[in-house]
Amino acid sequence: MNGSAEATPVALPTRPAAPERAPLPARPAAPEPTAAPDAAAPPRAAAPSRALAGPRWASAWLVAALWMIPVLVSSVQTYLFMPPRQEPRSPFLASFLWQGLPWLFWALMTPLIVWLGRRYPIERRGFLKSALVHLAANAAMAPGHIAACALTGRLIGQEYYIKTPFLEVVYKILGKYIDIELLIYWGILAIVHAADYHKKYRERAVAAAQLETKLVQAELQALKMQLHPHFLFNTLHAIAVLVRKQETQASVRMITGLSELLRMALESAGKQIVPLKQELDFLERYLDIERTRFQDRLTVRADVASETLDAEIPNLILQPIVENAIRHGIAPRASSGSVTIRARREERHLVVEVTDDGRGLKEGWAGEASEGTGLGNVRARLRQLYPGDHRLSVARRPEGGVLVTVAVPFRPLHPERAHG
Repeated sequence: MNGSAEATPVALPTRPAAPERAPLPARPAAPEPTAAPDAAAPPRAAAPSRALAGPRWASAWLVAALWMIPVLVSSVQTYLFMPPRQEPRSPFLASFLWQGLPWLFWALMTPLIVWLGRRYPIERRGFLKSALVHLAANAAMAPGHIAACALTGRLIGQEYYIKTPFLEVVYKILGKYIDIELLIYWGILAIVHAADYHKKYRERAVAAAQLETKLVQAELQALKMQLHPHFLFNTLHAIAVLVRKQETQASVRMITGLSELLRMALESAGKQIVPLKQELDFLERYLDIERTRFQDRLTVRADVASETLDAEIPNLILQPIVENAIRHGIAPRASSGSVTIRARREERHLVVEVTDDGRGLKEGWAGEASEGTGLGNVRARLRQLYPGDHRLSVARRPEGGVLVTVAVPFRPLHPERAHG
């Protein structure tokens, strides 16, 4: 528990004076029509897009960088481990050209393999057709790679490649390294499929997370909107009782308070999270109505630590709890009663307690199974907003009455969460 916080008794926020209605802003004048653009001028859409050119160049550089890995490995192996037939040893540049140019062929073929892999994916549906297409592409590309090897050997002056007929060299190398050609093509194809499946998985995960977020928001909004008819029914019933008793002034005050309360509810209709001081302000409007109804029979006390006023709390979370305390604890009694609201910080949680000195819980109270619409709604909203990191408890007080405790993570309210 944070011992440095000083919890001093404070009154609930007082009702501010109603602001004067500001005049509606004047409608802006319609803009004058502008002249049509010159027909000879080229449209903007025809201009080349740098935004599209950027990713293409980035992809080209990425492919080139990846293919430089086997180029460097093969060049170093050729330079260090292939025994020279003549002294001095051939320069590293010759080994680099000998190995690099043939690998460059596969680098140039990579975009085509990527396109074929996405056009004809290896899947259960259409597997035979896709496999035949890729086998044909592999059969067409493999001789090209071998031809590049033979031409490079002649270019750097290798005796075997110069004296042996070109087609014979291609035939012998292809027969010896056909497995390598298959491995290269299908390896590239496997990487393409793995990257595409990973991208689809991420897109589906993001879509599922967005759908889950929207579902949670819809459920929270539905739960919150349940409070409006529940509260309205009880308030209108109280007004009807006052009207039947011909208590005109009390009825008018109650109707005025109800209108202000509904205005505040509409202003915060899109907010699931509000600062505690705003929740207490709304609660004060509600208590004004209840004081009119019960007159001297209801006393409300508040003990709120100042550091908690800006902490976040679910919107309209305290009103049903206080309503239960008044309806089930104070209303059935002929004598007066009191409701106390306390708020403090306990380590990393905001703890709000609502106590009454009424008749207590009914016999046979079975905890969550015995909760009505108000507490059930509060519990469901807390589960949605703070899964696994909240507490709602209802307990009998030894001295009589009920203690309801709500604990949520202590967080100063940020604007983006206020509309969440």
